Amino acid sequence: MLGVTAHPTAAWTTQQARQLLWELGDRAANFTHLIRDRDRDRDRKFTAAFDAAFTSEGITVTKIPPRSPNCNPHAERFIRSIREECANRLLIFDRGHAEKLLHQYTRHFNSHRPHQSRNQLAPLDDPNVIPLPTARIERRPAVAGLINEYHRAG
Repeated sequence: MLGVTAHPTAAWTTQQARQLLWELGDRAANFTHLIRDRDRDRDRKFTAAFDAAFTSEGITVTKIPPRSPNCNPHAERFIRSIREECANRLLIFDRGHAEKLLHQYTRHFNSHRPHQSRNQLAPLDDPNVIPLPTARIERRPAVAGLINEYHRAG
């Protein structure tokens, strides 16, 4: 999660793209494509400058057809996960509360939540690490107590 705003502009969106690439650093070279929505109804948040931020790093920007949610299943699945596992279970008080929950959920999603497509590994897990024999497990609440994470105690 980079930033949240109620009123995104073209300049804000372009800055978020630059911020993402800066935070990725050398890992940006691992990405080859960015799939994004086309501009809709004269909404011009995604400008040539936004696309140029990614193409300058060798990332191909591909636009999905309008009104085609099935063309971007990864983003749609992530949004569905946030809604089902977090947002639909809480009363969110304000923007700060929403940002805090989204940051916590994103951390949980990328560092702990198992993904079927990755053989039950989280996106930030190293697939080359061989797990040690089972040890004592400790439960920790995450995302305002909505989700439990399990870690090796010690």
